[in-house]
Amino acid sequence: MSDKLYIFDTTLRDGEQVPGCQLNTVEKIEVAKALQELGVDIIEAGFPISSPGDFESVVEISKAVTWPTICALTRAVQKDIDVAAESLKYAKKGRIHTGIGTSYYHIYKKLNSNPEAIIERAVEAVKYAKKYVEDVEFYAEDAGRTDNEYLAKVVEAVIKAGATVVNIPDTTGYCLPQEFGEKIKYLHENVSGIHKAIISTHCHNDLGMATANTVSGIINGARQAEVTINGIGERAGNTSLEEVVMIMKSRYKVLGIKTGINTKNIYRTSRLVSTLMNMPVQPNKAIVGRNAFAHSSGIHQDGVLKHRENYEIMDPVDVGINESVILLTARSGRAALKHRLEIMGYKLSKEKLDEIYEEFLKLADKKKDIRDDDIALLAGDARRKEHRIKLDFLQVLTGKNIVPAAIVRLDIAGEKFDATSTGNGPVDAAIKAVKQIIRRQVSIEEFLVQAITRGSDDIGKVHMQIQYNDSIYNGFGAHTDIVTASVEAFLDAVNKFPVSQ
Repeated sequence: MSDKLYIFDTTLRDGEQVPGCQLNTVEKIEVAKALQELGVDIIEAGFPISSPGDFESVVEISKAVTWPTICALTRAVQKDIDVAAESLKYAKKGRIHTGIGTSYYHIYKKLNSNPEAIIERAVEAVKYAKKYVEDVEFYAEDAGRTDNEYLAKVVEAVIKAGATVVNIPDTTGYCLPQEFGEKIKYLHENVSGIHKAIISTHCHNDLGMATANTVSGIINGARQAEVTINGIGERAGNTSLEEVVMIMKSRYKVLGIKTGINTKNIYRTSRLVSTLMNMPVQPNKAIVGRNAFAHSSGIHQDGVLKHRENYEIMDPVDVGINESVILLTARSGRAALKHRLEIMGYKLSKEKLDEIYEEFLKLADKKKDIRDDDIALLAGDARRKEHRIKLDFLQVLTGKNIVPAAIVRLDIAGEKFDATSTGNGPVDAAIKAVKQIIRRQVSIEEFLVQAITRGSDDIGKVHMQIQYNDSIYNGFGAHTDIVTASVEAFLDAVNKFPVSQ
């Protein structure tokens, strides 16, 4: 049996059936070109008879794409097949994908038919499609819930009729992996002439088993996997392309099956589909979620920094991500903080690192997301501790119908000084109290406040420019409390005054 797994991407057909994710023709062409660069073998471009827009998209994608096979979906209805064939007239390699339901529910409850009539319709559809194209794929809808013995009869009949690919969909996501694998195995063992066709999987994720079922089918002889980017699709979605591809790549020594996918384009293609369809990728999504290569636990961070493979079975570069992410949280250890500081250009002694780490933990308890700006400010705070004049205590009173007031205590060379003042606002009141203590004639020339992150737990960064004795001094401060940040910025500038003055 071949070790080649054909990747059949149905993002533009089954994936686009997600409510609110419809694309126009221009957007579909953009996705199709990205899928071509990714290396997919077959692109299911649409269901041509369903709408004029779908028909046009198949036509234009056929023109725009060069080497992948372009596939058009139909029901086992002659009119559907006629329209599909017309839409594929510009395709370099065209495939008609036709089929019919084969489960008890579909035969009796949906189609009001019987098993013998279904086989007849299936054979007629394949033969009719074969008049237009050599490459005809047949799908046995709801094969997952179809009796294996009957399914084998259907598969054997359509292969005799000329089907080059036979799709075994778990349409409702009902099968267990073992069941689905056994179904594929049963077909290989009981269908005469099965070697004349490629067996395909098309699994849905209603019970969260789409990828597991697909891999089980591949292990048992399927050599085409029908997938979508990011696993999008009807209801809970389809099998995820990136998951199947990276399973084949990561476990090649065990499975011995390869794809033609350029895995370094996976992340880029994922982002494109997510953006165009306005469908965010869940953070914990395998392979392409923003947390897929992120580490927040101190134990994991230390292990990854020592040797990536301690906690990563894939290299993020292989899927188009530059590097793993060491997320700094309250659970991070000194190793992660030291690593981040070194990347940012800070070379600190063990003692200084210990000081910053203690302040980091306090900040991490307040904020959910610690960013580089936060770390830079913490490193700055370590230097700020060497200042001669330090903020020791600050309390402000403000509110509607209340005159803003501030109580400030400064530590100047180890000696404590207190002052109280009112002002036009809490910042003005606090700065006036500081001026009472330092007794310098200074004026604030520039006062800039900037939020570093988004959300109610933001750190505010303050830049202050102060004039003193005809000279300009700049100060910086940052804190989750903007009044404290302002006072810190003011004192940072004051500490730069010549000591003799």
